[in-house]
Amino acid sequence: MSTRLDHRNPLVFDTHELGRRPGALQRLSRSVEAPAELGVEGVIGVPQGSPVEIDLRLESVMEGVLVTGTARASAEGECVRCLEPVELELDVDFQEMFSYPDSDDRGRSKAAADDEAEDDEDMIPLEDGMFDLEPVLRDAVVLALPMQPVCREDCAGLCSECGTNLNENPDHHHEAVDIRWAALQGLAGSLGTDEKDNMSGKASDGDVRSAAEKQEK
Repeated sequence: MSTRLDHRNPLVFDTHELGRRPGALQRLSRSVEAPAELGVEGVIGVPQGSPVEIDLRLESVMEGVLVTGTARASAEGECVRCLEPVELELDVDFQEMFSYPDSDDRGRSKAAADDEAEDDEDMIPLEDGMFDLEPVLRDAVVLALPMQPVCREDCAGLCSECGTNLNENPDHHHEAVDIRWAALQGLAGSLGTDEKDNMSGKASDGDVRSAAEKQEK
């Protein structure tokens, strides 16, 4: 039966060499290119194509193959406070059970073990002796990444009024205006303008009267 997994995929691993004898161990190390969207979309993640170092320990057990591993990579993102670039070194651990699809090592049919069905729900079946590590790797990386990355713990962020980086300008500030006085200041400005207009009007009336008197003389 053909398998859906492609053995040429660097994140697909073959367990045939391990065998099915319980207790058998195999250690594997592999450097792979990060798949697309490895991380928290729009926040922080491992850039596609960047190196990911993987160390695996494969152990054959009665139910299948227990895979324990570590992945190391560099994640990139943006500080949620000041929007500056953020780089984070990841060193994540993971463990997953990949079950035999048809029978266990004792030849017992999986259909005959219906009472263990609930325990098997969390296990991913092997496909022609192979397993795909990508879903496990994704889960481990996402859990290890911060949902709100910061460039440093004491990052001051940006000015909420003008966007100035407060890390670079710690003394930056704006004069605070009490909103209770803002309306009065506007009213005062309006009254001042009206007063000037009135004074200008009076001066104009005086000029007219002065000109009229000169003509009478």
